[in-house]
Amino acid sequence: MRDLTEEERRAFATAAADAPLPDIRCADIDARCALPERCEWGTFGLIVVCYLIWGAAVFGLAQVSLLLAIPVAGLMVVLHSSLSHEVLHGHPFSRRSVNEALVFLPLNLCVPYGRFRDTHLQHHQDENLTDPYDDPESNFQDPQVWARLPAWHQRLLRLNNTLLGRMVVGPLIGQFSFMQADWTLIRQGQTAVLRDWTLHAVGAVVVLGLVSLSAMPIWAYGAAAYLGLSVLKIRTYLEHRAHPETDGRTAIVESRGLIGPILGFLFLHNNLHVVHHLYPGVPWHQLPALYDRHRRAFQSRNDGYVLKSYASVFRQYFLKAKDPVPHPLWKPPAE
Repeated sequence: MRDLTEEERRAFATAAADAPLPDIRCADIDARCALPERCEWGTFGLIVVCYLIWGAAVFGLAQVSLLLAIPVAGLMVVLHSSLSHEVLHGHPFSRRSVNEALVFLPLNLCVPYGRFRDTHLQHHQDENLTDPYDDPESNFQDPQVWARLPAWHQRLLRLNNTLLGRMVVGPLIGQFSFMQADWTLIRQGQTAVLRDWTLHAVGAVVVLGLVSLSAMPIWAYGAAAYLGLSVLKIRTYLEHRAHPETDGRTAIVESRGLIGPILGFLFLHNNLHVVHHLYPGVPWHQLPALYDRHRRAFQSRNDGYVLKSYASVFRQYFLKAKDPVPHPLWKPPAE
């Protein structure tokens, strides 16, 4: 995963809107492929602003109104998670250690950055998208495994496949599954996984220590963190679908209406998800222009998996599942 070369940038700047997309994807999932050619001070500034607003919500606004402080802190949890996603793809600076230090504090309290980095880069092996085993971000189940689940478990996962369920119980289900899988890896001797969780525990203690010195109670910050994780589930809910073609599995949600631009910014334009998967080294602030310049080509590339707004997502899927839980196209690998 690399950033665009200067020649490719110039090509995009002059290409017609309906021009075919150049095939410049990098098969290597090493984040170093995406190292920027120059410092991205805008992204660095946004990281600083994120921490400042978070601190203002926890230390200042919480003295005035917890009802306001909780959602503001929760939205900064969303933005921080999106910025962590930028960092794992090699932004804003060329030194990985510096980038990762910038997002060391786990404002969401739940997801170790190192595990997010490694599992997300594995997720970027696009040929495995939605695979129940090889895509760590897949919500699909192997149909044979699904058939053996008890009825209560099947009902819970069906609920999780509605947008309401994904926002309410999805963070709990995702966290349990994530920790269960990592505990298995730790027991198998994966010391890197144990290291990442240990570093995460240190960072979480620092975050909770700061909160304990503030006007916000710990329980209220827990609510803010959960709210942030719930909002993030809006983005991940429909990023991918079962489809026979690799590029057809990845969505575009256009930032229209009232909430579209707000969520698009909080997600750092990762709602244009097929653009990100095709060009994972492109920084967040360049994604909208890249999409606008090649809109028809991107929509053709993902076989029309386009939603016009997040309002339309809520209308269609708030109480209705978008996908079945068992993978509808799953074929067990040949033995």
